[in-house]
Formats: sequence, C-alpha cells, structure tokens
Amino acid sequence: MIVRDYMTADVVDVEIPGNRDDVLKILKRTGISGVPVKKNKKLVGIITRKDLLRKPEETQLGLLMTSKPITVGPDTDIHDAARLLVEKRIRRLPVVEDNQLVGLLSVADIVHALAQLKIKDEIKDTYTSKTFALWEETPLPVVGRVMEISGVDAIPILDAENKLQGIISERDLIRSSSIEDSVGVSDFSNGTDDDEWTWESIRDNHTISFGISRVQLPNRPVKMAMVKNVVAVPQNAEVSECALKMRRARVDQLPVVNGDKKLVAMLYDRELIRAFCKEEPE
Repeated sequence: MIVRDYMTADVVDVEIPGNRDDVLKILKRTGISGVPVKKNKKLVGIITRKDLLRKPEETQLGLLMTSKPITVGPDTDIHDAARLLVEKRIRRLPVVEDNQLVGLLSVADIVHALAQLKIKDEIKDTYTSKTFALWEETPLPVVGRVMEISGVDAIPILDAENKLQGIISERDLIRSSSIEDSVGVSDFSNGTDDDEWTWESIRDNHTISFGISRVQLPNRPVKMAMVKNVVAVPQNAEVSECALKMRRARVDQLPVVNGDKKLVAMLYDRELIRAFCKEEPE
C-alpha cells in the first residue's frame, strides 16, 4: 500500500502573492481544511483553517501559512506516511515528485484506507479522547476562542438537559465566518498636552486612516451553526467500522456514548489512524 493509491491527485492550491479572502472562499466552498501554497510553481507552505482563525486580522498568505511543510513521495509506504501524520500532529502531507506537487495525503485518506482493512480492535480506552461540551446557547465567538485555547478540532454541544444536540467543528466555524472591514486611525501629532513648548495654535496634527480587515464570527448561538444529525458510536465499536462511518458521513470525529446514550468521549480521526501505525507493512 503506497501513498499514490490513496492521495488526492487533483489538489486545490494557492499562489504567493495571494489574498487570504480567496483561501477563505476555497475552504468554505470545498469543506477542506487546508491548501498548499506555491511560489513560482514550487511548494513553499500550507495554509489551514486554524491559521485563518488564529490570525483573524492577517491578510498576507506568507505570514499566515506554515512554511517548509513536511512532504512525502508518491511511492512512500502508507504506514510510514500515517506515522508521520501522528508523530508530527499534522493533518496533511503534500506529495512531491521531481520537485513538483503531485498530490496531497490527508488524515481522511488514511481513514479511507482503514475502512478497508477490517481491523476488529475496539476503540474503547485505546483510541478515544476525553472531551468537554458546550451549551447550545454559547455565542460563536466564544466557541472559536475555546477551540483555540483547548486545541480541539470539534466540540460536542448539549442542551439544558445535558442531551447531545450536535457537534461544532472548525469547518462549521469557517462556513459561518465573514470578512469584516473597519477603519483604524493613528495619531502622529508632534506635540502633546504635557509639552510646554507646544501651543494649541501651532501644534502639528498628523492622523492616518487605514483599513482593517478581519475574519469575524457572528454573535449568534452555536446551535445555529452546529451539525445536528450526529453519528455516534458505542465504546465497543471496532476501528474499521468507525472509519467507515467517518468516511460515509464525511466527518473528522464521532461522539462516543455509553449504554444510556450519554456522551462519554470523542473519537477523532487523527487518533483513529494510530491503528494504522500498528499495522506492519507487507
């Protein structure tokens, strides 16, 4: 099993110099989590949803992107590629051949491979992650800040009776975001009120107005943006079974529930692919 067989060959990318707003449009339209960045047709970086949410006022791709990304070749064994994704805690690997970008291997591609392997290991204890939840009335800007601080990619949403109502992910935040433009003012006055040699009549006042553009989340409750038709799995669900559910539902995570259907943990795709790392290449 090699990277070439599972990578996405038709890769959406952006060029430097470029505009942040164009990247935002691509992420909203396609639902993907990141795109490669090129300069003079050569790969120079990766820009992701996290980059846009963490630096909402930055517009230059060169300052938003992660430069010098880790890459693999199309003939790399997929087990080795999966280990790289896990060890480096990244979600995608650009695939390069003869110094040219020929594809992209993502965590979702590895999940696709997992779904075909019929791995019977149960997810309980080994692949699940402790989680927390937010109330469905929590404002989206607060949700975005909580995601940034906690480092999680998705958060379960509960109602007032502690019942699971939905999931909010970075993808959902990006879809709900907009570009807000405003005007800032800088004052470069030569004198101040404490300057005894500066009279009001001769004080030089130099003010410069400049535009501010930022990625903005609307101040509305998270229940308006969350995914409501949630696919959940029990603690004894099997690895490949969960991978197949993720693949079919096109999600990066699954809530894990107990026998009473109460939320007990989360299963993230990046944790699930650890099962692939345990498999030895033939």
